[in-house]
Amino acid sequence: MSQFDDTRLDDLAALRAADHLLRRLAMAGARVRAELEAAEEALAKVESDGFRPRAVVAAGRDARLVRAVLEPVCPVPFLAWPGPGLPGWAGPLDLVVILSGATEDSEAVSAAGEAVRRGCGLVVATPADSPVAIASAGLRHAIRLPSQSDDQLASAVAVLQALHQMELGPEVDHKAVAAQLDEVAIECSPNNDVASNPAKDLALVLADALPLVWGGSVLAARAARRVVESIRLASGRPALAADAGHLLPVLSQPPRDLFADPFDKPEELRPALIILDDGVDDPGVAEHRRKLESKAEAHDVRVHVVRQADGTDIARYAALSQHGRYAAAYLGIGLGRYGTATDIDPDEPGNPSEDPAW
Repeated sequence: MSQFDDTRLDDLAALRAADHLLRRLAMAGARVRAELEAAEEALAKVESDGFRPRAVVAAGRDARLVRAVLEPVCPVPFLAWPGPGLPGWAGPLDLVVILSGATEDSEAVSAAGEAVRRGCGLVVATPADSPVAIASAGLRHAIRLPSQSDDQLASAVAVLQALHQMELGPEVDHKAVAAQLDEVAIECSPNNDVASNPAKDLALVLADALPLVWGGSVLAARAARRVVESIRLASGRPALAADAGHLLPVLSQPPRDLFADPFDKPEELRPALIILDDGVDDPGVAEHRRKLESKAEAHDVRVHVVRQADGTDIARYAALSQHGRYAAAYLGIGLGRYGTATDIDPDEPGNPSEDPAW
């Protein structure tokens, strides 16, 4: 197992080796703005005409994120469909929502083709020349939002804006979402050392831990799953996102042996409970959190809280997810999984110390 070296988190060469990843994280807010700017013309034509679909079916990438935002407030039944195709009952009275990137997505293509065949209403976010765009071209009154990248969050914000204008979802405020992502990028910038960087601080927690990530609300739980995916990808280690009922048994660990010889054999990863708090005031959520924290304290399990209570639902989700993605990136850097850049010329263009993206 790779050993975590915390000095890499502030080491220019190690950070430079992960430039591609950190730069993409830093530009998340810009991608949201670009997505909405590209969709501006299409969104200007979207409005509620008083007609409500019988149901909304979301298919393709991040359909569950759309469901997490819409389901509590949507005035009609909502279904996230894993595909392929569409549920048998879907027809002209129903609205199909599809998020798809430029890469091949057979399930999204299948759903788009079925929506055309059955005459469903359709809202699709995809690049103009993608297979999904081609499959949905036969539907005359479809709302097509031209995606600018493979950023699932940016596409989801554009789709949610369209659904809000159709009076099927809550206010999105994409500018607030982008601003939240910019704030996270500033807080978690590689220019900030471990002492002042919340993502590097969380990476230190994850360094020798089996991460158990919990979010109490529907959106925080969705963010937890996104964070866990990033941790697994960045570290090659296991990580778990689940509800309180599934996490409580995992927290039942024997106490740490304070007298064990650390050089005798590598110690197994112990659980660390990461709580994503989006400020939702709900008695059920509070009770689950109390049980988790009590169990963690009783079994010597470290607890780390990431809190984001300001902004719209999707803005809080975006900030929590992004904090976790940054922490996962720094975990991978600390484990040396991105290689090592050497012989860096301080005057070379793109040097992190001079690049505003950093």
